[in-house]
Amino acid sequence: MTVTAPHNVDELLAIMARLRDRDSGCPWDLEQDFASIAPYTIEEAYEVADAIDRNDLGDLKDELGDLLLQVVFHAQMAKEQGAFDFGDVVAAICDKMLRRHPHVFAGATVEDAEAQTREWEAQKTRERQAAGDADTSALAGIARGMPEWQKAVKLQSRAARVGFDWPGPAPVIAKLHEEIEEVRVEFAQAATADNRERLQDEIGDVLFVCANLARHAKVDVGAALRHANLKFERRFRSMEAMAADDGTALQGMTLEQQDEYWNRAKGLERVSR
Repeated sequence: MTVTAPHNVDELLAIMARLRDRDSGCPWDLEQDFASIAPYTIEEAYEVADAIDRNDLGDLKDELGDLLLQVVFHAQMAKEQGAFDFGDVVAAICDKMLRRHPHVFAGATVEDAEAQTREWEAQKTRERQAAGDADTSALAGIARGMPEWQKAVKLQSRAARVGFDWPGPAPVIAKLHEEIEEVRVEFAQAATADNRERLQDEIGDVLFVCANLARHAKVDVGAALRHANLKFERRFRSMEAMAADDGTALQGMTLEQQDEYWNRAKGLERVSR
């Protein structure tokens, strides 16, 4: 197959079909299935988010292409099984967008974005019921495979719709202090298998409350943690560079000595702002 410009989705579909060709395709691509590709799909979605965080539109273009390839890969494997193809995927999402935006495409009205969010969720509930889902819980339909931090926020948001929610951030902060104290108590106990299980429970409670606090602050938990990770990595690498400039290395230093480099790294960030 000769690849010619301008490129389009049909060309990408043809490339993917060629990669999966049993006679002349790529051995690695031929070995893959839905389960083996799923982790790559998740990874590519995170790389899209990372490019957005860095405001790197050139990288975002490339990462969106990588994410699109994941969709095409799954669609090609489904086509080989006679389940559906890429056209069916496009048709399904088009139908869903039209169905869930009657205020845009069907003459309905909606007050604001918050009202639209409520209607969106109500429409999803109607769709699940029409498909035979008998689960009527406010928590019905939450995907099991999403990251746990995201699932925590989703569970809390769903419960809040029926009024089960803190009235504001202050009681959430108080609850966070309470949960941290329970973790401290568990750490003070002698280490046993039961104690480790309780520590897991208590630390899980702390993380769950932190997710709730982020929700009340309208802060995306994933973005907040990504920024914290990036900040730590940036400062730690700066520590390593400063130590190297001083003819030494972090390894073998006392924690107090390392803290001095950490504080220097933080100070450099403040100066550069």
